[in-house]
Amino acid sequence: MVEWIAPFLAALATGVLSSWGVGGGTLLLVVMTLFLGVGHREAQAVNLLFFLPAAAASLFFHREKGFLDKDVLRQAAAPGAIFSLAGALVSLAVDVFLLRKPFGIFLLYSGASMLWSVWKTRK
Repeated sequence: MVEWIAPFLAALATGVLSSWGVGGGTLLLVVMTLFLGVGHREAQAVNLLFFLPAAAASLFFHREKGFLDKDVLRQAAAPGAIFSLAGALVSLAVDVFLLRKPFGIFLLYSGASMLWSVWKTRK
């Protein structure tokens, strides 16, 4: 009966973080693989399904508030779609074990970069 509580709370927390622009989808991936025992590829699929409504809602509200730069959108949409597809195809061809370490390094680098930029601006 209570097996759904941890996944529900993880989805709720990461959904809130996503709405704030924190990168909740990435946190959801980490929670699912490390704490909920979900396989990496399954977690990626859930993460993509999680991302689509969040991205659609963000796009809608950004457009409504006038925060959408249409020139940047036009320039980034096609390359973003192409490289996303290429990355998905590469991830299918590569062993999951090989994906975990670079992803972990990427997360550490991203976090350190964010902390460094906050530290620099507070000086």
